Amino acid sequence: MLDTNTKMQRMLAGKVAIVTGSTSGIGLGIARALAEAGSAVVLNGLGDMDEVKRTRVALEQATGVRVAYDAANLMDPGETTALVQRTEKQFGRVDILVNNAGIQHVSPIEEFPAEKWNAILALNLSAVFHATKAAFKGMKERKFGRIINVASAHGLVASPFKSAYVAAKHGVVGLTKVTALEGAEFNVTANAICPGYVWTPLVEKQIDDQAKAHNISREKVIRDVLLVNQPNKKFATVEEMGALAAFLSSDLAASITGTALPVDGGWTAH
Repeated sequence: MLDTNTKMQRMLAGKVAIVTGSTSGIGLGIARALAEAGSAVVLNGLGDMDEVKRTRVALEQATGVRVAYDAANLMDPGETTALVQRTEKQFGRVDILVNNAGIQHVSPIEEFPAEKWNAILALNLSAVFHATKAAFKGMKERKFGRIINVASAHGLVASPFKSAYVAAKHGVVGLTKVTALEGAEFNVTANAICPGYVWTPLVEKQIDDQAKAHNISREKVIRDVLLVNQPNKKFATVEEMGALAAFLSSDLAASITGTALPVDGGWTAH
């Protein structure tokens, strides 16, 4: 007989999850947590294909669950739909959908390139809709579904020069609420995770770039530039994001839906 701790560790046994943007960073952290909890996982995202293969194989061997990779281009609505359809064909269903893929561009509004605006809205918001639409019917029919949208603290508050990103992430929070209302009677929940700054290789590079550009120390970049709005002055970790996503995917979170959960060290408490 499994003890309580073991049951908690494998609380997603038998489930099937798609995690977009999961070849690195937050998405990979979430994919790893779901796999460790027993869910089969379909990875999706960009990167060197040899490295992606190594990541997939290592995750599969470490967790003992099936891990696949799908190269769908989420800028294309048809490809986004096909990602869900291929997963349903390969694994039989989709129980958990984590919409994490995203891009960013920083520019004053009057200089913001139209193509950057369109690309950010396409990936950060429209792809969330198209993936949700593709998975939603099956989830409702099976009376189980967990949709987790990785939004941002910028889904709750704004910063200058990030018009497209802030607009898209606010849209994700709104879409999450609508999805929650439509899925509520079918045991399909939808929640948005709203991280502040999370420690990833991309952020580490950003620290080095900012330090060189402004001729200041890494510590000053971290405290006075990146974490200026985070009262705890600490980066969140991908493990924290993964643990929260795994919990929201479980039966223990069946009554949590329609929320936008900040993981931001107090940023949005201002």
